[in-house]
Amino acid sequence: MRLGVLDIGSNTVHLLVVDAYPGAAPLPAFSHKVDLRLAEHLDPDNTLSHTGEKQLTTVVSEALRIAEDKGVEDVIAFATSAIRDADNGDDVLSRVQERTGAHIRVLSGEHEARLTFLAARRWFGWSSGRLLVVDIGGGSLEFAAGQDEEPEVAISLPLGAGRLTRDWLSADPPPQKALRAMRKYVRAEIARQAGSLLRGGHVDHAVGTSKTFRQLARIAGAAPSDEGFHAKRFLKHADVSVLVGRLGAVDSAERARLPGVSEGRAAQLPAGAVVADAVMDLMEIPQLEICPWALREGVILKRLDTLTY
Repeated sequence: MRLGVLDIGSNTVHLLVVDAYPGAAPLPAFSHKVDLRLAEHLDPDNTLSHTGEKQLTTVVSEALRIAEDKGVEDVIAFATSAIRDADNGDDVLSRVQERTGAHIRVLSGEHEARLTFLAARRWFGWSSGRLLVVDIGGGSLEFAAGQDEEPEVAISLPLGAGRLTRDWLSADPPPQKALRAMRKYVRAEIARQAGSLLRGGHVDHAVGTSKTFRQLARIAGAAPSDEGFHAKRFLKHADVSVLVGRLGAVDSAERARLPGVSEGRAAQLPAGAVVADAVMDLMEIPQLEICPWALREGVILKRLDTLTY
């Protein structure tokens, strides 16, 4: 069957169309992205602005039209931290549903972590042993660890690269004082959770998902995206430690000239590197393998698991 997954994130709204069947890997058929930056439409009173709601309605309506044109049988729509954080998020989604017909589910941070873990487990298989999966999003950071398809522990922290950039790094390039203050905050937040993630035992395979990890790996020399999903890509902690200083010392325009860095994400990359460095250091991870599947694929796989014959 042809499925559509509509992912309403902090940075982008992404429609992924896949051909998916129980027992088979979902095959991407079409992708449509809009750089909406919904989190930037949160007003000081922590509500999503009228402008943000209007733009979201337009983008969702267009995505549904595209899905219909592509022959999609079922659209699974979900929203993550930007809507989750907004005090009026449920009201906004109710109005969007009324205007577009889209039923959009708000995922908790823990549910995000569990679905992303499922995707990584299916991608790497049982032979990968005990997995630790880390995802740096725009609004939040997710961890999950375990031996099975359901993780033993799943944690979400408000340490997304976009959120940290808005809250801590207003200048471009950011002052070293601001970077140090953010680094201290990030490490304290992650350190509180490190013990629970590692309590289950030795990690056999550490995995990173998300645009941030892919960009950091590409800058450090990993294969470009045009080499396909199945090219193995790794990110070493030693490289991340160097990139923290390098990315924070230049402005967004110069970062955007680096291999694999999109102009829209360049401003967030110093914060993303600080988070990646903290995770790998505090959890003693010398190297992460980049997983091409993440939350959207986890949603698809969970949907396929519910199909009956």
